[in-house]
Amino acid sequence: MRSLTVLGAAALALLTGCSAVAPENPSERTDARGSADTVVGGLNAPWSITFVGDAPVVSTRDDGDILEVTGDGTRVVGTIDDVAPSGETGLMGLATDDRQRLYVCSTGPDGNRIQRYAVEGEPGALSLGDAETIIDGLPSATIHSGGRIAFGPDGMLYVTVGDAGVSDDAQDRGNLAGSILRLTPDGEVPADNPFDGSPVYSYGHRNPQGLAWAADGTMFASEFGEDTWDELNIIEPGGNYGWPIVEGIGGDERFVDPVQQWRPDEASPSGIEIHDGTIHIANLRGEVLRTVPVADPSSSAELLAGEFGRLRDVTTTPDGELWVLTNNTDGRGSPADGDDRILRLTGR
Repeated sequence: MRSLTVLGAAALALLTGCSAVAPENPSERTDARGSADTVVGGLNAPWSITFVGDAPVVSTRDDGDILEVTGDGTRVVGTIDDVAPSGETGLMGLATDDRQRLYVCSTGPDGNRIQRYAVEGEPGALSLGDAETIIDGLPSATIHSGGRIAFGPDGMLYVTVGDAGVSDDAQDRGNLAGSILRLTPDGEVPADNPFDGSPVYSYGHRNPQGLAWAADGTMFASEFGEDTWDELNIIEPGGNYGWPIVEGIGGDERFVDPVQQWRPDEASPSGIEIHDGTIHIANLRGEVLRTVPVADPSSSAELLAGEFGRLRDVTTTPDGELWVLTNNTDGRGSPADGDDRILRLTGR
């Protein structure tokens, strides 16, 4: 297995000297790094943002609600049945296909599952149709539960699956734990997957969390490490990313090395988005929006460091704005007044 060379692992210094102390009014800030203002606040443990047409929708991990963001706040589009939140699990990733159907990853009674919903009505009055199960019984636990879903440029559905707390399962291709899956929109195994008859696209992951594709089709994924290194990886079909034998850069030809790594207290990288040729990585423990040039993925810089607390997801709106989702109300953060919120980055 080809090993990707890493030119540098540590994040660069902040773009300006920024304080780790949140401002008195974190809903709006303007400085040399641009400005951020609040699109909507008062969210409870939000996890993922996607768009149905031009309408933004958000998952809330612990109560199972899908929320629509409107001009004056949020409204409940629907509540996913039988969501069983515990620890890091619950209602997680969202994605839409080219027919504007909503795909939802959640933890049910038998593990993680992906369900598909037709979305009915007009913006401001959306509702969910009946659930269709795309795949279920995915490994799940109170920790390392994956949960991110995204459609690639090939039209296929990609799914992150954590090792569910059993690290050795990540090296077992017969077990879906610790892998990134590739499925058709209907949940079938594509004929050109790297392992015949298997949804596994890559394996040897601990807890992959973010998925994004560059303009040339290069696939990137963020991953939570254990005690030593969090990772940014370029995903190769059939690639083995080394967990639990290797954490971070191992230099072992059996495994694909990350293109960049960070200490977990500086990172805990969650959702990622590629915007204007730059990978934007929402970090939880690190409380920073890290930026990585696609053209030089071994380098990085930071935005919003310490300004808004834990960051869970980042996305590009249909009209090209960059939105960031905070995550301070999930039991691990220190919520400020108005948390959690969606932030809009402007003036960059």
